[in-house]
Amino acid sequence: MHALITTLPYLTVTLIYLSVAYVYWHHGARTQSESTLKLHTPLIAVGLILHAYLLYGSLFQNGLNLGLTNALSAISWLTVLIYWLTDIKHRLHSLQAFVLPPSALFVLLDGVMPSSHPIPYADQPLFLAHLIIALLAYSLFTFAALHAMLMAVAERSLHNKPTFIKLPDFPPIMPMEILLFRVIAVGFVLLTFTLISGMLFSEQIFHQALKLNHKNIFTIISWLIFGSLLVGRYVHGWRGRTAIGWTLTGFVALMLAYVGSKFVLEFVLHRV
Repeated sequence: MHALITTLPYLTVTLIYLSVAYVYWHHGARTQSESTLKLHTPLIAVGLILHAYLLYGSLFQNGLNLGLTNALSAISWLTVLIYWLTDIKHRLHSLQAFVLPPSALFVLLDGVMPSSHPIPYADQPLFLAHLIIALLAYSLFTFAALHAMLMAVAERSLHNKPTFIKLPDFPPIMPMEILLFRVIAVGFVLLTFTLISGMLFSEQIFHQALKLNHKNIFTIISWLIFGSLLVGRYVHGWRGRTAIGWTLTGFVALMLAYVGSKFVLEFVLHRV
């Protein structure tokens, strides 16, 4: 009974996210009314507020706790927030079918399988700055990857190719592409600061600026991929499938760097 009461708020957020995504997805080719779409914004806002409350309780329990499920929940919260703010200006309703379901999953995982990973350097300002910048960068690239997936589906629909995802409508391709590169550019700047602040902190604590471990290697690979994509866009005008492919590849490398390393440490090696 106690477990159910504890899990209930997480289930509530999960149901809010899933219900909004389902209502949009379920209509398929039928266009939803403007009044129905307007309800999605306050509903997602309610989910974000409750999600933030749950995150605060789990993150700041006995110091700063950033276990794998906590980290995934925090990244998903920031990703939904980025979507919610972006949708107000750019009307990206169709993106919620991509953003909300994984966020619902990560909220539920955090409630059902809470992980503990106390951060030993939580009192260090440089480390906290590094952590905040890193989470923002991961969230922006998560948003970019989901946005790229939406673009891929939109392009297939535009050319009348079969796709397993049927959505009521899609934003115009060109504005979507412009937004994608803006998000990637901001994420790249934050990822650059993540690497720099990480090296400064490592030098301060361990007297070694850069350890060539799994996390750092894949982070650098991801940084090179996104940097090359931005250069390719500026110099060669890369767009369409090329942009989508590079975005998803860079995102996979970034997730292998952070999520992969945390999964191995916490669930395979059982280290905190």
